[in-house]
Amino acid sequence: MLTNPSIGLLFWQLVIFLILLFLLTKFAWKPILSSLKERENSIEGALRMADQAKLEMQLLKAGNEKLLAEARLERDNILKEASAIATQQIEDAKTKASEEGQRLILQAREAIQNEKNAALAEVKNTAAQLSIDIAERILRRELTDASAQTQLVDAYLKEVKLN
Repeated sequence: MLTNPSIGLLFWQLVIFLILLFLLTKFAWKPILSSLKERENSIEGALRMADQAKLEMQLLKAGNEKLLAEARLERDNILKEASAIATQQIEDAKTKASEEGQRLILQAREAIQNEKNAALAEVKNTAAQLSIDIAERILRRELTDASAQTQLVDAYLKEVKLN
């Protein structure tokens, strides 16, 4: 029997299937399809949002890389500027030190020259004083003798005429 179904059984199975199909179509099929459609739309929306978020992340990453590159460039510029300033300050210090050294050398030379001139003047004054003292002693000794005085005057007179 089970292998050979009867026509009545087939008829009732067909009627029940059609009623069940009608009921499912009328009451269950639309809500199931609408919930599937709603779920499909939400999945598509989520995918679109994920793509949009991915694009935004790429834009942010590119922006961050650009900012990072600008920061590196600015850092390099600041370092170059600081290095140039340091070099300039070193050069200025060297120049000032050299100028100060030259000025001190010049002052020392002037002081040495002044001391030398003062020493020479003192030596000359001392030599002149010694010469005067020696001449005075010689003249006193020679002027005490009358014949020596006449000889000295004659010698001076001859010198005056020769010049």
